[in-house]
Amino acid sequence: MLWSVLAGFILAPLALLPAGPAARWRGWFQALLPLGLTLYFLGRLGAVAGGQVLIAHQSWVPGLGVDLAFYLDGLSLLFALLITGVGTLVMAYAGAYLHGHPQQGRFFFWLTLFMASMLGLVLAGNVLTLFIFWELTSLTSFFLIGFDHQREAARQAAMQALLVTALGGAALLAGLLVLGQAAGGYDFATFLSRGEVLRAHPWYLAGLLLVLGGAFTKSAQVPFHFWLPSAMEAPTPVSAYLHSVTMVKAGVYLLARLHPVLGGTPAWFWLLTGFGGATLLTGAWLALRQSDMKRILAYTTVSALGGLVLLLGVGSEAALHAALVYLLAHALYKGALFLTAGAVDHAAGSRDVNQLRGLARPLPLLAAAATAAALSMAGLPPLLGFLAKEALYRAALAAPVAGLLTALAWTSGVLLVAAALLLVARPFFAAPRTPRADLHAPTPALWLGPLLLAGGGLLCGLAPGLVNRPLLAAAGAAVTGGPPVPLDLALWHGVDAVLLLGLLTLAAGVALYVNLGRLARVPALWRGAPGWGTARLYELGVAALYGLARRQTRILQSGYLRHYILTLVGFAVGLTALTLVSRGLSPSLPGLAELRLFEGAVALMILCGALFAVFSPSRLSAVVAMGTIGYGVALIFVEFGAPDLAMTQFVIETMTVILFVLSIHRLPTYLPRSSRLVQGRDALLAIAAGGLMTLLMLLVLEAGGGSRVAEFFAEQTWPAAHGRDIVNVILVDFRAMDTLGEIAVLTLAGVGVHALLRLRSKAGEN
Repeated sequence: MLWSVLAGFILAPLALLPAGPAARWRGWFQALLPLGLTLYFLGRLGAVAGGQVLIAHQSWVPGLGVDLAFYLDGLSLLFALLITGVGTLVMAYAGAYLHGHPQQGRFFFWLTLFMASMLGLVLAGNVLTLFIFWELTSLTSFFLIGFDHQREAARQAAMQALLVTALGGAALLAGLLVLGQAAGGYDFATFLSRGEVLRAHPWYLAGLLLVLGGAFTKSAQVPFHFWLPSAMEAPTPVSAYLHSVTMVKAGVYLLARLHPVLGGTPAWFWLLTGFGGATLLTGAWLALRQSDMKRILAYTTVSALGGLVLLLGVGSEAALHAALVYLLAHALYKGALFLTAGAVDHAAGSRDVNQLRGLARPLPLLAAAATAAALSMAGLPPLLGFLAKEALYRAALAAPVAGLLTALAWTSGVLLVAAALLLVARPFFAAPRTPRADLHAPTPALWLGPLLLAGGGLLCGLAPGLVNRPLLAAAGAAVTGGPPVPLDLALWHGVDAVLLLGLLTLAAGVALYVNLGRLARVPALWRGAPGWGTARLYELGVAALYGLARRQTRILQSGYLRHYILTLVGFAVGLTALTLVSRGLSPSLPGLAELRLFEGAVALMILCGALFAVFSPSRLSAVVAMGTIGYGVALIFVEFGAPDLAMTQFVIETMTVILFVLSIHRLPTYLPRSSRLVQGRDALLAIAAGGLMTLLMLLVLEAGGGSRVAEFFAEQTWPAAHGRDIVNVILVDFRAMDTLGEIAVLTLAGVGVHALLRLRSKAGEN
């Protein structure tokens, strides 16, 4: 399993290589990796269907006890097959959709990385591994959504998706850490066996809320739903893959994975059914107010995600089984519809359902795929969407608040029927106003993906046993925590309440579609309140954040070095002094009787040099005075038996003075720029900093005790580095890389200064 995840990360850079004459086949070549992975996971289907759980461990951070663990059961296998299977079709489709695009290699690079990240997420064997891949999906989707980065709308949509999902990811990390501490481990084997302990733990509610924050943002639940329709700025292959099959299902996967551990409590039920029900209805209603095919599909995806969360919240066996059928059906029909929308746009140059007419005759294969997928979304037999809709109604009727949940499911079903008709009735089957001469037939890569996905929905509806026992039953066992039980999937259950609800849904949906024109004439009902909603709150929040950043930058990044030094020194003095006072540290002051004449003279010289440098009327004399301070420090080194340090100090001070003198003559005439008040403030801060350093040195001397570091260097200087000058050996051997870095920095700074001076000289000559 490890290599199935790593393969994408290893092979992704190959997409950046020039394709040359084989560019027209690039999509098919890129599809070979997900195709091979699909076959690999199909080979594991028998073992997983038999109840086995395949676990792989790779040591990662042994010191922290963290392994790179992977976990394959029915649930992760279902998602892995969707990721790789649909990924195969999307890769082939994208090659034709982006044919001739100069950045096609970059697109496939990020799409392959995303696929590998999503695989790592669903195969993760512990929560820390899951979180890392969770964040990688957010990062790679950012580059995919903003692929067309020349457009402002694409950049804003990518940033919006990243900010929303990243904030949710931060909450998720905190929640997983809380739950891991409560469970006593971070691997799923531990998690799944400690459900009762976690649900009874005092940290359960906090951990649940944090985890739901991550899941709801990723799966676009109300009020975080606004980022998903905005992400339709991405190329259509991205929309088809990320926002109908993979990324937005990550939150659903997380909730399904943790259901045996966190589910079954009132908090789980009300939070998931509440947010899921609101999302189910909101997405379906907003879909009818769109005219762009991709935005209609985006909002119906939001609705479907709400339905999945609602079913997971109900938590009964029927509801969990319904969620799995709904998940598979949605992946098939929504992937087909997204790919169809892109192919229509590619052929006709538009996705507006109000402008498109009569596409069935020139585009018969796309019309067939779109019709089958739309009928599955509407829940008509014999498609898999019909089985999913019936399972949803059956679970809602048996839920604790059956009336409310059934009403939500039925209302959203009516809206989705109208949305399905909106997608196909007029664009494909209405009589065209004028003949379209600009249509061009799509290549096989553009119609093969939609046709196979829509055909898969039809095949699974006609023969549900193909996916029931080998795949859905094993996935159901992983979600319910019980043994594999085949789902109750059949096209005919007799005349019952579920069948009647389905018929009413279809009739009401058709009636709603017929009357959409009348509804559109009611602005208050159709357009909603202007400037209201979470999308507007997001915009205001981002604007406030930018405003705060600008104000903070003006304060902290003034452009004056003296302000930066003032801030750094002030905070250092204040925080250090606060620590000394809070701990009651006060060193005893030494007496002056032990001060020798030579030491006093050197100290007086240093003090006079400092005062002269501060009050000097010219830069040159100030530099000379500062050199005097350095030479005084060197004399102290000599006095206390460190001639090597003294020589180093003499050389440094001499070079510093020379460099300053060489630079000063290019500066303008020195003028005092500080007022008396500012000079007084600076003086007080300087005195405070010097006094604090004095106190710290006295505390160090008073503490006493030998230094093990000093003993180490004294013992190792000759045997390890064959040198007797401890300071020099430390600089050139023990701290060789640090010294090399300092030399490199100084060299680069010198080259930069030299280049700037030459540019200034040339500008003066011109």
